[in-house]
Amino acid sequence: MPLKAESKLTLAKLAELAGVSTSTASRALKDNPLIKEETRTRIQALAREHNFSVNAAASRLRTQKTHVIAVILNLIDHTEQSVSDPFLLKIVAELNKALNAAGYEMLLSNSFMASDDWASYFVSSQRADGIIVVGQGKSTEKIDKAAAARVPIVVWGEPHTKADYPIIGGDNYAGGYMATKHLIESGSKRILFLGDPGHAEMEQRHKGYEDAHRDAGLTVSADYTKPIDITSTAAYECINDAIKQQGLYFDGLICVSDMVAFGAIKALKERYVGIPGDVRIIGYDDIMLAELMHPALTTVHQNVTMAAQLMVEQLLCQVNQQPVSSQVVETHLVKRLSS
Repeated sequence: MPLKAESKLTLAKLAELAGVSTSTASRALKDNPLIKEETRTRIQALAREHNFSVNAAASRLRTQKTHVIAVILNLIDHTEQSVSDPFLLKIVAELNKALNAAGYEMLLSNSFMASDDWASYFVSSQRADGIIVVGQGKSTEKIDKAAAARVPIVVWGEPHTKADYPIIGGDNYAGGYMATKHLIESGSKRILFLGDPGHAEMEQRHKGYEDAHRDAGLTVSADYTKPIDITSTAAYECINDAIKQQGLYFDGLICVSDMVAFGAIKALKERYVGIPGDVRIIGYDDIMLAELMHPALTTVHQNVTMAAQLMVEQLLCQVNQQPVSSQVVETHLVKRLSS
């Protein structure tokens, strides 16, 4: 039977009624999966029966925690890449899942909308308890500034970068090396690299590309590196321009994303260039569409699910003032028909 209106139910009283601790009752009301489903259902039913609801504002004032994490898509200036990019969507979805499993909500933003002072905008203002940055970009100035303000922060990027904050990312050098080695062993000798080495992640993939050439006794020409934006449109235009100016002078493509590979494939198909007969192509990320392309795209797979879990773990370690470290996520080559 519900309590009288003048006897307002507190969280402690609700926990007592349920026969659990206050912290367990609080987590159950937030639908935290760490609490057994049976317990969550029972406590939530009790709360409804007594018209109990958590005062989120009071909870934030009491604990100084929002239980929200800001996820910033760190897009570079003058890029056409956006949250609609399938790989970014994949990362965001996995981060949301990992955060929810830890009892946190996600606040999604991007580097164009967020202010220059991420620490003040997100954490000091109590919009969020910490920040996950997706992408180092070509400059880490904003990331470094937030880290210097001692806010909890973790970055998806190049994990071998020296930094005062944890960076989670795939083994980009290995990815670039194994992709290029595979093309060379398949018969390609004139391989273009489509992507901007100015990005920390792309720089390491490019080093792998160069070293695979050297180890095979092949010359690496700077003319074969095309520093384009990470979009299918940029790749399409790049391949069209290259063929117009010099003809089909290449027989292989290393693309820094699957979307870049899709743009290149479109340009080649419009010119009736055979894939992989005339040009072998390898993408990067292994998004769902890669397998559905015709021909199916050979690509470097990154374990995004594991990466998201590691990012959340490393961020919450900082929230709880525990030690953190950068982590390398496994990559492997998925061989399909395009190579």
